[in-house]
Amino acid sequence: MSASHNVSDSSVHTAMIDARGLVKKYDDFTAVDGIDFTVTRGESFGLLGPNGAGKSTTMRMIACTSQRTAGTLEILGRDTDHHGPWIRAHLGVVPQQDNLDRELTVRENLYIYGRYFGLPRSYINDKIDELLDFAQLEDKRDAKVDSLSGGMKRRLTIARALINEPEILMLDEPTTGLDPQARHVLWDRLFRLKERGVTLIITTHYMDEAEQLCDRLVVMDKGKFMAEGSPAGLIAQYSSKEVVEVRFGSDRNQEIADQIADLGDRVEVLPDRILLYTSEGEAALERIIDRGLRPMTSLVRRSSLEDVFLRLTGRSLVD
Repeated sequence: MSASHNVSDSSVHTAMIDARGLVKKYDDFTAVDGIDFTVTRGESFGLLGPNGAGKSTTMRMIACTSQRTAGTLEILGRDTDHHGPWIRAHLGVVPQQDNLDRELTVRENLYIYGRYFGLPRSYINDKIDELLDFAQLEDKRDAKVDSLSGGMKRRLTIARALINEPEILMLDEPTTGLDPQARHVLWDRLFRLKERGVTLIITTHYMDEAEQLCDRLVVMDKGKFMAEGSPAGLIAQYSSKEVVEVRFGSDRNQEIADQIADLGDRVEVLPDRILLYTSEGEAALERIIDRGLRPMTSLVRRSSLEDVFLRLTGRSLVD
């Protein structure tokens, strides 16, 4: 196959990923249940859902490390079952758990991974400088991986996934276990990749992360897609503008919810609080208090993807 054929395959297709009726079964358990989606070049596409929703299984099929049971799946115009090695050469994969070589230095981790792709030494050495700068790890070049903080290890894992200049970067729960500051640094790095036109596929169960990073996302539960759209579009479609959160004590929440249901579009009773969905949160809270009801705590906030998930599945994402 000529080199020019390779180039045309990966650039003519604006559909970077195309899945139709995608199914993955393990014996009698269906992990992914007939999903359809397309991801276009330069898009940041999110799979949002709780643990066990089928997100990681979908990622493994895209990464050509797990064969589908049924349906079709094409990456860069090629079938994943027949062109796995070629597809993997065009992907960058950031797994849920960092699998860095702890005995080696930061630079050595990048170098060895580049050699694994068969890249020339001169290219790798130049690329390492660029990636260390991107990951803000220049001063850690010769440090052992074991000495790095969690956020640094995560940035190194992303840098390593970029050594082969992938067209698609896949990130499975990229910020799990990181403190808020480290998460924001990582988000900034991912924004920069997006600006360069790298296609991002992200799984997460963090609402704020999905809202920050994804142009478009699917809400996934029990192997199926519940909804698809932009974060703002999904919130507008499935929730109200604002939410009033009030607590009256777990034994009184249901009784009070019945008394305030008329003050909003809908009401949800969670184990520890009541959520009242409304376009005017402050006004609704004032009317609750005018009725002589005194919540132990109260909060008015804008609707989030958490509320979308609750509406679609009847349960909280962190259950």
